Amino acid sequence: MGFPEGRRRIVAAVAAVLAVGAAAAIVYRVLAPAEVSTVARGGYPPAVTPEVGVIGRLPVAPLIVDGRLRVYAGTRQVYADQPVDGRHRVTPFWSYRRWPAKLDGMLASGITVVSRWSDGVIVALDARTGRVAWRADGPEPGPAPKPRRTGAATVWSPQGLYVTRTGDGRMVLVAAGKRQVGGYALTDGRQLWRADVEGRCRTDAGTTATGELITVDACAAPATVEFRDAATGSVRSRWRPPGGPDELAVTPVGCLSPRSECRGLRTAGPGDGAGRGWLVGAGEPVAAPALDGSDSELAGEDVVGSTGGVLTGRSARTGEEVWRRADLGSVRIIAVQPGRVHLLTERNDLMTLDPSTGAERSRFPMNVGRDGIGWQPGYAYAVDGYLAVERVRERAGPDADDQAYFPMAEPVLLAAT
Repeated sequence: MGFPEGRRRIVAAVAAVLAVGAAAAIVYRVLAPAEVSTVARGGYPPAVTPEVGVIGRLPVAPLIVDGRLRVYAGTRQVYADQPVDGRHRVTPFWSYRRWPAKLDGMLASGITVVSRWSDGVIVALDARTGRVAWRADGPEPGPAPKPRRTGAATVWSPQGLYVTRTGDGRMVLVAAGKRQVGGYALTDGRQLWRADVEGRCRTDAGTTATGELITVDACAAPATVEFRDAATGSVRSRWRPPGGPDELAVTPVGCLSPRSECRGLRTAGPGDGAGRGWLVGAGEPVAAPALDGSDSELAGEDVVGSTGGVLTGRSARTGEEVWRRADLGSVRIIAVQPGRVHLLTERNDLMTLDPSTGAERSRFPMNVGRDGIGWQPGYAYAVDGYLAVERVRERAGPDADDQAYFPMAEPVLLAAT
């Protein structure tokens, strides 16, 4: 004896509705926007003074934060490990995830780690705990190349994400996107200003050490360099290099962190491999011929450059030669930071010199284990006496996939200099 035909149909229909509802609930739980914050369970690690030399081999690019943590970028995650001088990446000290947005860029200033996501949301984390310090709705990011598996482009060269210090000492975060650019107080995320811009013909280069956003405006020929007050959003000045080409590319130099708080810039036209160097600060940029060419770098008040196997240090303002080293052979400058200029020799020894005097601070093989020296440098990053560099296959082209581009599973070396 069973249910009548009509009742069976009703029961079947109810069961189907319940099944669909359960499936929908599962799909929602899996695919719904979500945020997962796993905060630190231990105390904030102390600062360390590691021995000079290679101290770590890592699969991904780290940000060194407060001299205590290494912070990394994942596709949908920001996470930290410690100690800062650990030889390998270890279990996260803290972690922050978002879904379905993807991480677009990341930077660190003091104990604040700022992340920007594909939906424009900006999330600041307290590096000591991994807790969210503040959130803000920022401009939608512009298109960016897909990062390689090290994430170096995301953390060492984020596009459209910068910090700078205003004249009254406040730190400001600047976020630039497809059609808007905005300024935010770094301490609490309060929006200071927002401006609509024409993103298709404007390129943001970075920020100055005097509180300005540098933008190349090519919406009308000839191209012009625009300096916007990071605290108010107002355009302070527009400038063109005297006798410069109608099309301009601008590269910031002498920056305290990637493309942030920069003390100079280099301008070039299409196909111009040399470029012209300028110091930026109050008023119009000042010509700095010692910075002309791509084989020189600005470190504080000094320009270090290599020509014909001779390394020289010059005054950035006067161009006067301060020191000369002809005993180093063929070297290339891969990174600078306050008080240090980092060079690689032909055998991939890492040399660190004092940019003011040319005196050697340290020298050691940039090698670990049996990895060897058959590689060329990719992205490099220097801060707080540390240097990290990607190792790339010697003949790898820019279009090669990651397997052909990197020579080993842990291509990033971290060194104390």
